[in-house]
Amino acid sequence: MDMQDPTLRKLIALRTEINKVVKGQDAVVTGLVIALLAEGHVLLEGVPGVAKTLLVRTLAKSLDLSHKRVQFTPDLMPGDLTGSLIFNAQESSFTFREGPVFTNLLLADEINRTPPKTQAALLEAMEEHQVTTDGVSRALPEPFTVIATQNPVEYEGTYPLPEAQLDRFLLKLDVPLPTRETELEVLQLHLSGFNTHDLDAAGVNVAANATDIAAARQTVKEVKASSEVLGYIVDLVRATRALPQVELGVSPRGATALLSTSRAWAWLSGRDYVTPDDVKSLVLPTFRHRLRLRPEAEMEGVNAKTVLDSVLATTPVPR
Repeated sequence: MDMQDPTLRKLIALRTEINKVVKGQDAVVTGLVIALLAEGHVLLEGVPGVAKTLLVRTLAKSLDLSHKRVQFTPDLMPGDLTGSLIFNAQESSFTFREGPVFTNLLLADEINRTPPKTQAALLEAMEEHQVTTDGVSRALPEPFTVIATQNPVEYEGTYPLPEAQLDRFLLKLDVPLPTRETELEVLQLHLSGFNTHDLDAAGVNVAANATDIAAARQTVKEVKASSEVLGYIVDLVRATRALPQVELGVSPRGATALLSTSRAWAWLSGRDYVTPDDVKSLVLPTFRHRLRLRPEAEMEGVNAKTVLDSVLATTPVPR
């Protein structure tokens, strides 16, 4: 494939725009772009204050997309998210007032702080790309991507997402704490007068738009994968189900997710075919939230990463 593809160039330029204000999060930015291309949603995990909100705002700005942020709380109702019917006294009729879910990029902050009923309303919107109120379905804008965050430390007053709902997220990305060099860069940026609420002044430009994303998605769907690569994906998925430490392995939906993310990554790397290395690169973010480990394994310090590392080490790679 030609690296001169203008859409590909625009999406590579996107990282440069985001790097102007969000430092040291290249892997997370790439993950978000892969999710946009593969038409999926992302779960971000990281402690407060690592620029998750700024990252989503900058992504929206550099893609010329609309975005909304919703702080999930224990008293948030499904209607607060999807919208509700309100009575219009002048016309003596009910009109629908759109909720924050009617946007391109929805940042669902601390999704595990809200009760299952509201989580389910968001997941219906994610899966169906529409909202149903009073028997009427309303389509959400395209593209529509949910970027949900959860805090890995606090478990008091949280409602952990059930496995079936976690499975609907294409990727789970860890937002790490910055290195010393990165933290210095952040401070220097603020010292020079950077205001997190004024991205224009920080020089963030529009790199691509919704039309480019639609074109890129179409091209990603044409990326080829050989029968050996497909076999490798199936072997990896089946290996997660056979391990004694794992109570619930990766589902068939996980296998299709790995194919989608690998194709998007292959395209971003300038190829029109998937290699086993593409698959390997995306096993951890695509599978880590789809495994349920046995409690005794967790007590021994086993986690999703160690399990997936051993799966990658023992599954034969196609030549």
